[in-house]
Amino acid sequence: MLSRNRMLIRSLVSSSVPCTRNFSGTAPPPRQVLKTGDTLRQTRIFTNEDVTEYSKASHDSNPLHFDSEFARNAGFEDRLVHGMLVAALFPRIIASHFPGAVYVSQSLHYKSPVYVGDAVVGESKILDKVLQER
Repeated sequence: MLSRNRMLIRSLVSSSVPCTRNFSGTAPPPRQVLKTGDTLRQTRIFTNEDVTEYSKASHDSNPLHFDSEFARNAGFEDRLVHGMLVAALFPRIIASHFPGAVYVSQSLHYKSPVYVGDAVVGESKILDKVLQER
């Protein structure tokens, strides 16, 4: 598996890929090679439809996501976006810069709620990269 990962990284690092991309952009940004220390960012606004579709897929129908009054009574400003839906920003960032990459792990700590309609910026920083000759 390590050999396959190194081959994937080698092929992706050797090609040019964009350093910053937004979800809604239709034209690709200028391409550049990623290097250690680069930060990859994507912004997303979560909609009612996003929450509904995620709920269908996950079977998470917690009223905090669908009932404004229930959410306010629980101490929130309004309906919440599912935490795991927000967390899905990170594998998407990686996949958009490294097609075919396998996302292995993620640690989460929710510091503040995300409400339907909020713009969220996901960031991933490249800490290291492995190059392998063909």
